Amino acid sequence: MIEWEKEYPLLSQINSPEDLKRLSVRDVYRLAEELRDVIIRVVAANGGHLAPNLGVVELTLALHRVFDSPRDRIIWDVGHQCYVHKIITGRREQFPTIRQAGGLSGFPKRRESVHDAFDTGHSSTSISAAVGMALARDLREEKFDVVAVIGDGALTGGMAFEALNHAGHQRTKIIVVLNDNEMSISENVGAVSAYLSRLRTDPMYYRSKDELEALLNRVPTIGKTVLKTLKRIKDSFKYLVVPGMLFEELGFTYFGPIDGHNLEELEEVLKNARKAEEPVLVHVVTRKGKGYPPAEKNPDKFHGVGPFDIATGKTPAGAVPSYTDVFGETLVKLAEKDEDIVAITAAMPSGTGLNRFAARFPERFFDVGIAEEHAVTMAAGMAVEGLKPVVAIYSTFLQRAYDQILHDVCLQELPVVFALDRAGLVGEDGATHQGVFDFSYLRHIPNMIVMAPKDERELQDMLYTALSAQRPVAFRYPRGRGVGVELTDEPSLLPLGRGELLREGRDGVIVAVGNTVHPALEATQALDREGVAMAVINARFVKPLDRELILSWGTKTGLIVTVEENVLAGGFGSAVLELLEEEGIHLPVLRLGLPDRFIHHGPADMLRRQYCLTAEGIAEKVRERLVLEGKKRFSGYTG
Repeated sequence: MIEWEKEYPLLSQINSPEDLKRLSVRDVYRLAEELRDVIIRVVAANGGHLAPNLGVVELTLALHRVFDSPRDRIIWDVGHQCYVHKIITGRREQFPTIRQAGGLSGFPKRRESVHDAFDTGHSSTSISAAVGMALARDLREEKFDVVAVIGDGALTGGMAFEALNHAGHQRTKIIVVLNDNEMSISENVGAVSAYLSRLRTDPMYYRSKDELEALLNRVPTIGKTVLKTLKRIKDSFKYLVVPGMLFEELGFTYFGPIDGHNLEELEEVLKNARKAEEPVLVHVVTRKGKGYPPAEKNPDKFHGVGPFDIATGKTPAGAVPSYTDVFGETLVKLAEKDEDIVAITAAMPSGTGLNRFAARFPERFFDVGIAEEHAVTMAAGMAVEGLKPVVAIYSTFLQRAYDQILHDVCLQELPVVFALDRAGLVGEDGATHQGVFDFSYLRHIPNMIVMAPKDERELQDMLYTALSAQRPVAFRYPRGRGVGVELTDEPSLLPLGRGELLREGRDGVIVAVGNTVHPALEATQALDREGVAMAVINARFVKPLDRELILSWGTKTGLIVTVEENVLAGGFGSAVLELLEEEGIHLPVLRLGLPDRFIHHGPADMLRRQYCLTAEGIAEKVRERLVLEGKKRFSGYTG
């Protein structure tokens, strides 16, 4: 329980952005210290995005002191850096509930507050949204400012440049604040990052464009040829020494680089940007994790973190390795034996477990930045040339590359392997991050194989099988620890499209896939005690299905129950229904999965209970269906 007035005397007085404007600059700095303290305290208890939020404290305060939210729209790209914004826009008392069931979302939510101008969660969308809002404002002849706050990591996404290009062409007034902390989640890569680094470090970039052009104008006119030469020299010097020339050429007036922790400088520049009538880009340099030494030292570790000890910065260690760890270690072992294996990720080497591969095979590891579309088509190009690319991306982020998967990989039947981390329910990050759509958006694409392991040992087998398949393969696995099975140094080759019968039964068959297999097995133990014998199949493959195994046990027992941690619409259960229809077989089917709605934040185990994906929930749904089918009436069960 936080005693706000006692522990945070300044923060306890801030109930809206207007309250900030009455503070002296000295008090705002003191407020920044209080904000950092409460953010560290709450994230240590709840988990969350720590380093990004600690880095934008002064920037957020300056934005709300200069602009008038909610009349002025402030859009946070990705949105994982919005904690300060939430606290000072009337949600201070609720802040300890952030990312908890029924509490505040960890990302901006329009339904949550009028100060959240746009729902975000994935990167590189803010400038497009800002352009849309600004154009709507202009069409309606209204007066307000639109500000997009985007990190340098998000600026590696192609959509951000599409929006910058259009905004500059349109000449619509928007303000883009580039929060440059040299990080996305892991260290930034690419030409844009290198360009911004030059702006930050080279003193030559601080010369003004006007001074340079005035100097060149003093050169006497000595003939057309010399004038053309001077024009080329002028352009060359301009590109070399004028800050932000990339953005100037896109049609933006550039301010910066600005110290993102200097309130006076920030407010002065933001006020000048507000006066402009054309697109403006304000380049702000911040330090990710500022104010908490462990986060400053390891900003990637503290980008998104579980509960931790504030004094040491350490998180509790688990005895069982995570699926991510098993994937990363297995890929390294396989790559030691096959030099054609290459690994690709989109700004998340640590999050996907590829940091081990990067350290062992740096020349065969490619981090493309936040550019999932490019990652997939680049992998297709590598596959054409005989390499074996493994693209490791979170399930929710691979959605962004749907067209590239379909058009550039599957249409050509290229052997690209997609490793989908954080598949299924991810919990506290909420609707934007739940990886519950991949079965549906992958299984209908021709030439694609889709798999899901029941445990970490089967994950090893699936990675080995995928690399041997010589066609597009996607396998998905959940966030967090495995079930604790023994791992192997020699993965096995799985027969394509073949499931696994785990137990026999007479009253029905549960066909489960991925991390729902073990709960399905546990559910049968409870049903056994009630005289109900259910068979269990580990499907392994969502596409192609093991038609023979599913149909034989379905017709033998008279009931099929499918279980998946995916939306039911178009998912694994739908594939089984389609199979029955194709074969002209009429059998009752109970599909357990996620409903046709976005799943909001809360602990993953709680969400599984809510949607009957635990052993208890599966058993209960089977009981209900058997009663409905008139097969049995159970002792102690009232229906």
